[in-house]
Parts: sequence; structure tokens; C-alpha cells
Amino acid sequence: MKKEWKAPADRTEQILARHGVAITLGGEPTYVPFEPDGAEWNTTAVGPTKLATAYRYLEEVAKVVAPKGLCFFSPGKSYPGEINPRWTLHLLWRRDGRAMMKCARQRFGAREGGQTIPRTVLRQVQAEISRSLGLDSPWLRGVDPLESTRLTGVLPLDHQEGHWLSARWLPGRKTSFELLGAEGPAGLRLPLSQVPEGVSRRALVLEVNGDCLDIFLPPLLRKPFAELLRKVGLILEKAKLPFRLLGYVPSDENRRWEKLSAAPDPGVLEVNLPACATWREYDRWIRLLDAAAERAGLRPCKILSEEESVGTGGGNHLLFGGPSTDENAFFRRPGLVTSIIRYWQKHPSLSYLFTGHYVGSSSQAPRPDESSRALYDLEMAYRYLENLGEGDHRYIISETLRHLHTDGSGNTHRSEISFDKFWSVNWEGGCRGLIEFRAVETLPHPEWTSAVAALWIGLAALQLEKPCRTPLHDYAGTLHDRFFLPAYLWEDLERVLRDLGKIGIALPQPTFRAIWEWRFPAMLEVWDQGGAMVVRKAHEGWPLLCETPIEGGSTSRFVDTSIERLEFLTDAGLAKKAEIFVGGHRLNLREFPGGKMGAGLRYRRTMLYPSLHPGISPHMPLRVSVVVDGGRRDFLLQEGRRRFEASEVKGRLSRKPCQSLRDSLATCDLRLS
Repeated sequence: MKKEWKAPADRTEQILARHGVAITLGGEPTYVPFEPDGAEWNTTAVGPTKLATAYRYLEEVAKVVAPKGLCFFSPGKSYPGEINPRWTLHLLWRRDGRAMMKCARQRFGAREGGQTIPRTVLRQVQAEISRSLGLDSPWLRGVDPLESTRLTGVLPLDHQEGHWLSARWLPGRKTSFELLGAEGPAGLRLPLSQVPEGVSRRALVLEVNGDCLDIFLPPLLRKPFAELLRKVGLILEKAKLPFRLLGYVPSDENRRWEKLSAAPDPGVLEVNLPACATWREYDRWIRLLDAAAERAGLRPCKILSEEESVGTGGGNHLLFGGPSTDENAFFRRPGLVTSIIRYWQKHPSLSYLFTGHYVGSSSQAPRPDESSRALYDLEMAYRYLENLGEGDHRYIISETLRHLHTDGSGNTHRSEISFDKFWSVNWEGGCRGLIEFRAVETLPHPEWTSAVAALWIGLAALQLEKPCRTPLHDYAGTLHDRFFLPAYLWEDLERVLRDLGKIGIALPQPTFRAIWEWRFPAMLEVWDQGGAMVVRKAHEGWPLLCETPIEGGSTSRFVDTSIERLEFLTDAGLAKKAEIFVGGHRLNLREFPGGKMGAGLRYRRTMLYPSLHPGISPHMPLRVSVVVDGGRRDFLLQEGRRRFEASEVKGRLSRKPCQSLRDSLATCDLRLS
């Protein structure tokens, strides 16, 4: 951490402490390989290399933070349209630094080839485990229909009232059964539907994987889970067997462990940080994780050229929470929750500056006021919560906000400020007291990622010092028109930074300026004695289209990505003597932030099927002409290029200006011209 960040970090912690509020920070950075080839690193969640990559990555992390830690392969979430559930890798270690089990021979991932563990060795390990647990019930043999020679041992196992129990799964003297034909480890392919009613369906599963023994642990509470690990570890150490751990990791109510997880997400590997008590802790984690990613052949961005990079395409969602559900300040202070929401609504830079280029109502993180939710209902909900008295209001906060903070289809997870992990009596995973900010993308430098987190936690402190209670702002059609443009976003962020400065949290502005310039790269710069004109890439809200039939007889809803937006920004001196033409049409400039003159421009770059307005042709190559004192310079943006290039190709210039739907708009649309 550089010294210029120390003072604002100290000040933030002082404010939170003075108000008696402890807020934890969580994060979900995403990574891609140096060469992100294949669907799994561009569009789909899982693929042939992602699991091995995740193992390699966590091994690098473990070397630094958890040399005595354990890595678990666990079943992940199921998603519509995906045949199999996804997986999750958990890195688990004790807070006191002690080992959870003998793990010198732990494997991070499987290895090809090598000598196979003999059946006699497997039987010996099974017998030792049974004796250690005080059980005399036989192990069952799982027959793999996909690989009949693979050795698999299954011990029905549960723990009740301090004792280990093993139930009878098969009738008579039968000792073997066939595993399900699905993909995945044997522990997830047990034919549990064939187990008799009223019998525990939990089991410890040993599976020979070459020279490595895969150990699948059943769902257990923390104490028996730790006991089973310890006993199995001693047996494996004695047998000198390499092993991998799989199965279910219990929750840790006593906070004796730390856990870091990695999971597949479309196009990326997503990492879930442990909850950080301070921003300093978050900063340390981000720097450590980025360094481990580099050693594992991963990056927090995609490199387009030596000079240009873009985000991974995944998020880096930030989460506010509490040290525990009993210590969660948001449960007791609904006014703090609404103050945060109100402040974010008034400052679109917090919604659009740190996210990817896919923004708006159909994106992964739409604002509450762009998700078909009326300001009337939002205002009513926030006022109700602000008028609640003292007490624990977790349930009513959740029930009030979860129906409003959604996307247009009602998906609570796809919302800029999501409450689907706040509190739910119907889903244990939603009972964690978390407020998730989803309009945040992974950035290419750890100091940038940390800067955004410092901004977020600083703004939480601001809401304690100066609660935001003013009514929600009605943008009346200007939200996307102006705040999809870089100049307006920077002006708004400057206001935010000034607000923080007034309470003593002076965040270094150059870091945020660097993020802004990376997020909105310059595509053309034209210099003259009167000043400069800069054309930057701007945001665009790609609309969701209606259901379209696809191969196989089903339907899909596509997003129309054919439209892009640019920002033209000129110094006032150049604007007085220069004329700017786009596609042959004159671009009228208006007053912009910072004493500049500028305009936004929407144009059609492609025409893929399906798309809106199929009768309008693309405007590529896009020609920009600058006329100063009778001299003319032309530039072309070719398809597939990210910058305009000087061109000798001349075209006719029209005095007819680029049109906009209303004169009050800052953005015109070449499709109207």
C-alpha cells in the first residue's frame, strides 16, 4: 500500500469505529489465461482446461497464505441450460496456523499416467478408517459404468450425538452397486434413490485415481468434519499415499477457519475472497491473488495489444457485510441501507464507471431506476425503511427491497445493488447479511481494484457522517444520454471524491483518472493551434430482443450488440473554428463538463441477425472529417479496428446535421441522419 492511501484508510476506519459500525468487504475477482482460447474462456462456464487451471491457481495461493491448507473439490451450482452442476474449489485453512490434517502429500489436481494404487492397499486403508471410527460395517464397492476397472469404495457414514454410524444400504449379502453414468467424482454419482427410506444417505467414498486416492467427504457439521479429516490424514500419512479431497465443506460458526473459493463462470475463473475486516486486508488479498494468478498463467484482463487491454468479461462484485449475522450493522440500521442506495442513485459514475461496457436495463447489473421499477415505489420503500424504529429489521428490509432491486424479469441476482444474499427464510444461502454491488468489473492492476474498494467503503463511512435523505433524482431521459458518456461520468465522480474529501477521506484522484482513461480509451486525437479534439469509446446499452427460434426447436433471447456510442470532446478554442463531420453529416457541439464542447454519437457498427431496425445499414467504415480554416482531414474507423486511422479517401460533406430525437439530448444518432 502506497503512503498516499494510508491517511484515507485510517480516516475511514476512525469514522466506522466512532459510529460503532463494523463493515466487512468481500470481492469476486475474475481471471483468464494469458491466451484465453476456447469457449470456456470466452462464453461458456466449464470446459476441458478450467478445472486444472483452477487447481494450479489455488496451489499458488496456498504456497503463500496456507501452506498447511486443504483444497476441496465440491459440487457447485446448477444453471438452466447446463446439463451438469458446476464445481467449486475451496482452499481451507485454520486461523491459528495449525494443520487440519497431515497434508504433505495433498494433490492439487489429477496427474496423467503413473502407477495405480493396488486393490490391496485400498482395502487396507478402508479397514484402518473403519477401525479408527469404531465401525465394523462392510465397505461397498461402486462399479463405474464409464470405467469398470476403476476402484471405488463406499462407506455409508453419518455422525449423531458424538458417535459415528454406518447404515445398511443394500439387502442381504450384496456388497456392490453401479454408480450413475453422469460425469464427475464417484461421491456425486451414488444411486441414492435406491437407498431404503429412512436411512441416512451420507457416505465416505474412496476412489483410486492413478497413483492418487480421491477422498469424498459427506455433509457433516464442523466438529465431526474436522475429526474425520484428522483421522483420515493420519491413515494416509502412514500409508504414504498422495490424495485429493472432495465433498462438502461445512459452515464455520466459530470462525476457526478461513476459506477462499474458485469457481467457473462464463468465460472466466471467479475467485471468492474471505470476508475482509478492513480495506487494508482487502488490498493485501487483491495484490496476493493477482501475483498468484500471474504465476499460474492467469491475468485479471485480456490483452488486445501492447498498448491496450480490456476486462476479463467477468465481474469483481464488491460485498458489504458484517463480522457475523449478530454483528451486522445493516440489520439494525435500515437508514444506512437506504442512504447507500439513495447516494448511488444520485451518482451514475458509481453505476457505470467501474463496470464493463455492457450496461443498462438488460445488463447483468441494472440500476433500480432502469429496471422497469417506478421511482414512486422505490421512494415509498426507502421512506418506509427510514422510519423504522430501533431493532433487528433484517426480514422486513429483505422483503421490502428484494422485489424492487431486480432486473426487468424479476431476477434478484441481476441488480446493481443486490439483496439476494441479504436475508431469506426460504434459502440458507441467502441468509448472510450481504449487500452485493454488481456493477464492478475486475481491473488490470491490483492498485486500481483496491482503489475502487477504498472508494466503496469510504462512501459507506460518508453515509454514517452525512446520511443521504433527499428524494431520488428523476433523470427524465438523460440518464443514458449523458452518463453513458465519459466526460459526464468523470464530472460526477469528481463530485463524489469532493464529498469524501469534506469528511477527511481524500482519495488519490490520479488513480481514478487512470481507470477512467483505460475504461474509455481514446480512438482519435486531433491537434490544432486552437486545442485538441478527442474521440473516446463510450458506453452503450444493448437491448434485449424477443424470443427467437433456434436449432433444436427451442427459443433464445439475444442481445442487440450492433450499436456503439462515441464521445467527441473538443477544447472551446478549437470548437469555435472547426467543423466536425461524421459519416458526411455535421456534428453539432454543445457545452460539456470541464469547459469543453462535445457531443455523443450513436452509430450502427454491425448488422447481425436478429437485431433492432433491420432496415438500417451499418455505418462502417465510419468516416470522421475535421475542417479547420478551409483545410480538411479525414479519418476512418474500419471494422475490427479500435482506433481511427488517417485516410486520403474523401467523401461528400453535408450541411445537414446529425440528428437526435430531442434537441435537449447530448447524444445524436447517425441512424436518424
